[in-house]
Amino acid sequence: MAIQWFPGHMNKARNEIKEIMPQMDVIIEVLDARIPYSSENPMVTALRGDKPVIKIMNKADLADPKLTQAWKDYFEQQSGVKAIDFGNDKAGEVHRINELCKKLVPHKVGADKQIKAMIMGIPNVGKSTLINTLAGRIVAKTGNEPAVTKAQQRIKLDDGIMLYDTPGMLWPKVENENSGYRLGATGAIRDTAIDYEEVASYTAEYLLHAYPELLKSRYKIDELPESDWEFVEMAGKKRGCIRGGNQIDTYKMSEILINELRDGIIGRITMETPAMREEEERMVAELRAAAEAKKAAKEEEKKQRRARARKNRR
Repeated sequence: MAIQWFPGHMNKARNEIKEIMPQMDVIIEVLDARIPYSSENPMVTALRGDKPVIKIMNKADLADPKLTQAWKDYFEQQSGVKAIDFGNDKAGEVHRINELCKKLVPHKVGADKQIKAMIMGIPNVGKSTLINTLAGRIVAKTGNEPAVTKAQQRIKLDDGIMLYDTPGMLWPKVENENSGYRLGATGAIRDTAIDYEEVASYTAEYLLHAYPELLKSRYKIDELPESDWEFVEMAGKKRGCIRGGNQIDTYKMSEILINELRDGIIGRITMETPAMREEEERMVAELRAAAEAKKAAKEEEKKQRRARARKNRR
C-alpha cells in the first residue's frame, strides 16, 4: 500500500527542523516498538547527520518483548545510537533519557551549560505523552490520532536540558509497501487515508504466520484457515458481523481486527523483525534502481528521437 500523506504543516516542520538542526546536541527519536523499522523516519537520519541519537521504542507494553530486545540490539550496533524501550511506566523510567543525553554529550554537562535535545517521531507514536512525562507537567497536547502537534515548542527540563519538540512527521512517500500497511495498522496515519479491508488483510496474513496462537485464543478458532481473507470471514462469523442476505460484513470485521491490534487486545505483537528490514530494504533498493534505469532509458530514447528529427530537417 503506497502512502503519500504529507500535510502542509509537516513540510513546514521539516524546513524549520533543517534550519535549527545545527544548534542541536542530541536527537531523541521516538519509535513505535511494534514497528521499529516502519516508524523510523529516514528524514531524521538525513537531517541529523552525525549527531548522536537516542531511539526510544515507545509502546513496548504492546510489543513482543523478545523482538523489542532484538531491535534494541540491532540499533545499538549503529554508530552514535542508543536504544531504550518504554511502556506504561514512563514516569519510573524517564530518568534514563536525561542520563543518556548527558552520556552522549558529556562536554555539554555543567552548571553553566545546556544540552539542546530535539525530540522527533512520526505521528501517533506517543511523543507528546512522553514529553509531558519528561517535563513533569502537561506541556504537549496528546491524542490517540496522528498529527496532533502542529508546531515547535521548547521545554526546559531538569539536569540542564532544553527539549525542542517538533510535530510528528511522515516522509513524503513511503516506498516500502509493507511499511505502508504497518503504519496503517498501528494508526500512524489518519484512518481516512487507508483502506481498512486492505490493511486488515495484510495484518491477518502476518498474524497467521507469526502469532497463530494469539489469533486462536482471541477469536475462538480451533483450526486457523490458510488465507488471510478466510480468516477475516471466519472471525467475522464468530463475532456476528453479518449484514443483509446473511453475508459476512468483512469491513466491520476488518475494523475490529485493526482496532484490537492497536489496543493490544489480541496480545503483544511486533509486526517486523530486523531480518525483515534487511530484506525489504534490498527489495526497495532494487525497485528504485529498476525505476531509475527505466527513466534513464526513456530519456535516452527521447534524446535519440530528437537527434533523428534534427537530422531529418537538414
